[in-house]
Amino acid sequence: MKTLKSIVLGLALLVVCGAAKANNINDDKSNVNYAINTFVDAMTRGKVAGLNDVLDKSAEFSMLRGKTVLSYGKKEMLEFLNSNKNIEQACTTSTSIVESTANVTIVKVAMKYDNFVRNNYVTIANTGNGWKITNVYSVFR
Repeated sequence: MKTLKSIVLGLALLVVCGAAKANNINDDKSNVNYAINTFVDAMTRGKVAGLNDVLDKSAEFSMLRGKTVLSYGKKEMLEFLNSNKNIEQACTTSTSIVESTANVTIVKVAMKYDNFVRNNYVTIANTGNGWKITNVYSVFR
């Protein structure tokens, strides 16, 4: 009888621990770091895998070239990056957080080439479906 009680208690403990662990889902693909690392990999290394997942459906890309602002949507940017797939940029890249709140983070991605610097200001929002890139504003200097 004592053995039966021990077995039942052990099984009950196993079920309770299993049920508690089932609710603790750690989805690394829904955080800010994953989103920014995926963006940097696509822009600098041509690794576009996962980029579509971290871009919001209404993501907008803007570039300031001189006095002209060029704007693109998600579809155009994905087409451009896919056409340059696996092409690595000859630049040094650094990231820094400009602002961070519970719902929005702005990250500066500096791409330093030999003759110029491209600064990308990336806005990442907590959309309820994970952190998604909603806006990228690029400035060349």
